[in-house]
Amino acid sequence: MTVSSALPLVDLRSDTVTRPTPAMLEAMFAAPVGDDVYEEDPTVRRLEEMAAARFGLEAGLFCPSGTMTNQIAIKAHTEPLSEVICEQTSHIYLWEVGGIAFHSGASVALLPGQRGRVTAAQVEAAIRPENVHYPTTSLISLENTHNRGGGTCYSLEDLRAISDVATRHGIARHLDGARIFNALVATGQRSEDYGQLFDSISVCLSKGMGTPVGSVLLGSAAFIKKCKRIRKVMGGGWRQAGYLAAAGIYALENNVARLADDHRRAARLAAVLQAQPYVAEVLAPETNLVIFRLHESQPAPEFLAALERQGIRASSFGPQWIRFVTHLDVDDAMLARVEAALGALGS
Repeated sequence: MTVSSALPLVDLRSDTVTRPTPAMLEAMFAAPVGDDVYEEDPTVRRLEEMAAARFGLEAGLFCPSGTMTNQIAIKAHTEPLSEVICEQTSHIYLWEVGGIAFHSGASVALLPGQRGRVTAAQVEAAIRPENVHYPTTSLISLENTHNRGGGTCYSLEDLRAISDVATRHGIARHLDGARIFNALVATGQRSEDYGQLFDSISVCLSKGMGTPVGSVLLGSAAFIKKCKRIRKVMGGGWRQAGYLAAAGIYALENNVARLADDHRRAARLAAVLQAQPYVAEVLAPETNLVIFRLHESQPAPEFLAALERQGIRASSFGPQWIRFVTHLDVDDAMLARVEAALGALGS
């Protein structure tokens, strides 16, 4: 049965599909702006300062995307013939178009993680000894939450242990914090502690935070000055970017605590999926991502098509794997529709 077209679409493909709320749009339209290439946009400056202060770092750099902030940071921390250590399903490796090779001329040492998380012992074992045949280990990059792991979070103890390894070996530390606020809300960790653990942090504002576009790269004042030149050569010079930065300011002030609602809804979906006969496995959600595997008797394309007929969209995440993402545009009434549709498929 097809639901009425009057019912709103329930889009669970990603938390990037959200649109600005009326209050966010009002903040955007009211923003004072200037030319950011001339460093004259006061709203951009305010966003960069707010984000940096929140994580205990000196400066920030507003960019169009998390891919750009990650790739700028990697370029700034490395040089050709060096190497980046990361987990094998990291976004910087899988989904940034080979940018590490293209932009930085660097190699990548891939570690097998536990749902995306690696240990200090793994990291230390991957650091290259001095040898003319090897690239030089220049950067350790972690992802928190980890997308392919199903929104998993690092403990602060594990992050400190990895940071200690990096410090001992004189290696820079970068955090892909595309969903870092989800991790903070889920674990109760303090954002200020992250500035002590990482040399650079990429914070995305267009996922669970609900802004239309933008990420902020954080680090020391000297590091961000270097990164601004790299952003420029990548074509990332902004003009009146304050209209977009205002959305980020609104999100930081209003949309962090509410991420707990997304986590609660993800847990509800996981419980419903566990009870369905066509579901073989559900990765227990820690935040707002629910990843599950269908039995071979339930082909993934047919499953997605059946949901689409009910006005529900989701993403394929590999053979027989599906991802649901909860976000601020999915409320409890929409969630009930999804639960009913999942139950009907199993009856």
